[in-house]
Amino acid sequence: MTTTPPEPDQPFGVGQPAYPGEQPQAPYGAGSYPTHPGAQPPQGGAAPEQPSSISTAVKLMLVGAALSVLSLVYSLATMGDLKDQIRDELAKNDPDVSQSTVDAAYSVGIGFAVVFGLLGAFLWVWMAWKNGQGRSWARVVATVFGGLNLVGALFTFSAGNSEPLSLVATGVSLVLAVVVLVLLWRPESTRYYEDVTRSRQLR
Repeated sequence: MTTTPPEPDQPFGVGQPAYPGEQPQAPYGAGSYPTHPGAQPPQGGAAPEQPSSISTAVKLMLVGAALSVLSLVYSLATMGDLKDQIRDELAKNDPDVSQSTVDAAYSVGIGFAVVFGLLGAFLWVWMAWKNGQGRSWARVVATVFGGLNLVGALFTFSAGNSEPLSLVATGVSLVLAVVVLVLLWRPESTRYYEDVTRSRQLR
């Protein structure tokens, strides 16, 4: 039984069966990791290196988390008159409102402030973590959160009864969200998400 000799420009053994009945060997790299032009395939399924757009977005999201914590601290520190405001509001409907009712409403208000403040900080950190890892779904979730941030900011600005510092914090948070989303959707960021997805499939 004879075998077909290799082409002159083809290394010996590539594309030729080593033994009778064996399938021909495919050239190295054929059908392997597809990349965008100029990209290097990760070795052994290792995650690609973060581009500057992703690393900057991660840092800004951590700044957003710190801002959420600072806003919470400020809110708790300036709640001295909250109980009186609650009493005045409840007294409009019930002039004989009890002190226990006022205290309960005040506790609920404090609880909501703490929960939402910590939740906001957690979401910033979570999005920084997952987008830094190149998870495509995290970019979509971050975009949804950015839209919700915009709606909340518009509501705060239109209310007209917020303190100046609170308005400044809301505005800074909104600007951070917009800048982060622009960075996450840059072309180099998109390639990073695609490369990470392919590298995870190779593991």
